[in-house]
Amino acid sequence: MDRSHIKELDAQYIVHTYNRYDVVVDHASGAVVTDANGKEYVDFCSGYAANSLGYQNEAWLDAVIGQLKKVQHASNLYYTEPGPLLAEKLVTRSGLCKVWFANSGGEANEAAIKTARKYGNTLADHKKNTIISLKKSFHGRTLATVTATGLAEAQEVFAPLVPGFVHAEIDDAEALEKLADQYDPCAFLMELVQGEGGVHALDQEFVDKAAELCKSRDILFIDDEVQVGIGRSGTLFAFEQYGIKPDIVSFAKGIGAGLPIGGIICGPKTCDVLVPGDHGSTFGMNPVACAGGCVVLDTMDDAFLESVKAKSEMIRSELLQMKKVTGLDGLGLMIGIDLDGMTGSEAVNKLMEEGVLAIPAGQRLRLLPPLTISEEEIKTALEAMRKVLDQ
Repeated sequence: MDRSHIKELDAQYIVHTYNRYDVVVDHASGAVVTDANGKEYVDFCSGYAANSLGYQNEAWLDAVIGQLKKVQHASNLYYTEPGPLLAEKLVTRSGLCKVWFANSGGEANEAAIKTARKYGNTLADHKKNTIISLKKSFHGRTLATVTATGLAEAQEVFAPLVPGFVHAEIDDAEALEKLADQYDPCAFLMELVQGEGGVHALDQEFVDKAAELCKSRDILFIDDEVQVGIGRSGTLFAFEQYGIKPDIVSFAKGIGAGLPIGGIICGPKTCDVLVPGDHGSTFGMNPVACAGGCVVLDTMDDAFLESVKAKSEMIRSELLQMKKVTGLDGLGLMIGIDLDGMTGSEAVNKLMEEGVLAIPAGQRLRLLPPLTISEEEIKTALEAMRKVLDQ
């Protein structure tokens, strides 16, 4: 179909919750996307960090197609094989206890919030149900996760919001403790590396203080790893690098390698909070998505994760030599770039002209390449980026 006709159909029939860039994706391989005009782009967006294994990964395709030929979906009233296998891998690798599967990051965080509220209302040392999240955070598009999000522009038209959420200053341990004194929360909810708010990795001292408060006051630590989790940080989960053990970890995006899947991994305090009738998801634990997720985790062994760190260092070292780059943040292959004289959005449009797909995060430029991106693909992208960021 002609690209102009695709865009016309989109304009006429799609509710426009996204401002699309002028690229009609036709096909892709590795970390390279080809548009309907035949132009190639090195993809440093990868479906907002979802395409963790890039495009046309053979092992993933074999698992997904093989499961499709067996059964594409079954009600959660019955057992299927891939879900429990994936849950076992997630529990073993995380050191936590049990998994609940959803379809997206927002749905995963919604489950985390419901788990925390039930824990605080019925199982904590005394009744409490306030959740403290962080300013500039982003936790999803449901009404509860929008309320938990610390970005006013994501909230203002959806009032009244869900009660029981308070936002703390980022990296201010003293302020966090004061809010805990004031509100007696059931949980802290935080991204260890903030995404939409500007790709900011939280300070270690702040995270340590939050974990200490959780331990001493029976507060749950909810770690939102929807974007940074599943290998993107250079470890399977970012919490490993911070030396903490959350009570709930939310995951999505990269575990699906392009298919919709998410969920939460619960620790000892939370693994039995939700019981039959409390929560559900028709497509949660979908066998096709879970079969692909098993390949994702099997791929991400120690050598693979070390390669993520090496690719991150390669990209970062080259970026820091570019004239317009004034600073970097993030972990692993989740990179936020501070720019001199250019916004992240402006950089995205200029990079697109040069054959690189990236996305903004606040005023920063954000890079989220497939974790399987090759050294040659990185070199191609960096050469294009120099034309924009090193002039």
